[in-house]
Amino acid sequence: MSRSSRRGSRRLAAAALAITASMFLASCADNGSSNGGGESADSGSSLKIGMVNEQADPGTPTKGGTLTFSGYSAVTTLDPAKAQVAGATGGSELSAIYDVLMRYDPIGQKFEPKLAQSLEASSDSKTWTLKLRDGVKFSDGTAFDSKAVADSINRYVTNKGPQSSLWASKVASIDTPDATTVVFNLVDPWTGIQSMLATGPGMIVAPSAQQGDQFTPIGAGAFTLEKFAPNEELLLAARPDYYDGAPNIDKLKLISIVGAQPTAEALKTGGIDAAYMRTLTPILDLIESGYPGFVDIPSLGYIANVNMAPGRPGSDVRVRQAMALAVDPETLNTRVNNGKGLPGQEIFQDTSRWHNDVAPIGVDPAKAKELLDQAKADGYDGKITFLSIQEPSAQATALAIQAMLNAVGFDAQIEYVTGAGDLVKRMYADHDYDMSTAALSLAEADPYERLYTGIKSGGRNNATGYSDAEMDALLDKLGVATTDDDKKAVLAQIQERANETVPWQVWGNVAALDVWNQNVHGLEQSLDGIVLFDGAWKS
Repeated sequence: MSRSSRRGSRRLAAAALAITASMFLASCADNGSSNGGGESADSGSSLKIGMVNEQADPGTPTKGGTLTFSGYSAVTTLDPAKAQVAGATGGSELSAIYDVLMRYDPIGQKFEPKLAQSLEASSDSKTWTLKLRDGVKFSDGTAFDSKAVADSINRYVTNKGPQSSLWASKVASIDTPDATTVVFNLVDPWTGIQSMLATGPGMIVAPSAQQGDQFTPIGAGAFTLEKFAPNEELLLAARPDYYDGAPNIDKLKLISIVGAQPTAEALKTGGIDAAYMRTLTPILDLIESGYPGFVDIPSLGYIANVNMAPGRPGSDVRVRQAMALAVDPETLNTRVNNGKGLPGQEIFQDTSRWHNDVAPIGVDPAKAKELLDQAKADGYDGKITFLSIQEPSAQATALAIQAMLNAVGFDAQIEYVTGAGDLVKRMYADHDYDMSTAALSLAEADPYERLYTGIKSGGRNNATGYSDAEMDALLDKLGVATTDDDKKAVLAQIQERANETVPWQVWGNVAALDVWNQNVHGLEQSLDGIVLFDGAWKS
């Protein structure tokens, strides 16, 4: 839809760890309300997915100026094959350079073409035909054609981009019958290709971008690179030859202010124009103060991983069940979020389109003690260590979990590490932990991908060692479901199996907010918190 109508191996291992770290930071850092001040009187549970404080019709867009956006985490790479492309981890920034083939409309809950003209599935959803939009060129002037699209996606897979393993398992081949047509031939029916083409694989890099070991960020997006200081600042200039017309703003300045409260203050003082937030207190404060934005609530945003490797306490399903039955998410919410969070044990809360009526495992300290006693009778000593970073809300979580576990007979101890990087390495690289806060942050568009990589036996981001043949079969069944009703039916079965096998300790969700000042217009939301800037302007 046009704006006129809508207006080597070590290096690979290091890259994989960096990607996992960015996912962890985006998902579960700073989710409490410990920043203090500015709290809304409303409960966090009143948050729903959708627009807040919608603006009146602003009239005709004005031209010029610089829009400054503060992302959740600093951009460290401009190569889509090396980035976990999501709103919290560089997705908005990279989309400004590359654009995306498809966009997800989170309000209409549907995918629509962006750089693509159309994407059509065969009747069995095993063949998807992508037609490219006329008039699109890369910023170096070369043709944005089917060969460039196929080559970019193949490069993404070859370079082991974050979504490459799932793509390779689902896509048998890519055909390019003519310059404007790309045909994806799938192994099985699959609708998740739409999500893929709205994120990393759908950010097409120009053929000239990779020259030997040298990568230059050349895309078909609305902006081109002017300056990049990793972890500090990304400055982009508007493209006068963008296919949908030159952007309204001249420059796009992309930074990341450390800390949610300083970010909110910068928005209020005009130091920034827009931001992506994942911390409850400033989110509630900004909404209460009338700032326009879009609230997203990804599922499984506040959970704990439990190591299930042989010899670890979590290898015994009775121990995992006992922990789940012992921890009351409502109590945790009171102690960590002053009662204003989104507590719950469901995989999909009632804010999600994927919510079902299957009850979660529940809270039952007496049953928890019974299961723990059984495990102790078989030789378990009751000891478990909770790994935590030294940050106020994380410490509050750790202390609350320790108290509730100890109340049913565990001997829970807390081990603190200095920062999130240390915790990520311990959990995802070394697998040297018993239990620690984590998140999967399942996107509303399609929860399959992160469920698959997170709990499938041998999955890319399976940090717990969870392996269950019945769950694997359910995940495979979810992967070939092509209607929302069929997907919801399988997801209900996954909830039932999760109650029995406890792949995670589920405590609730964490809301996210794309937010901007009243003089900012034309920002467009996409998948997983990604913001598109090509139609943005300031009054």
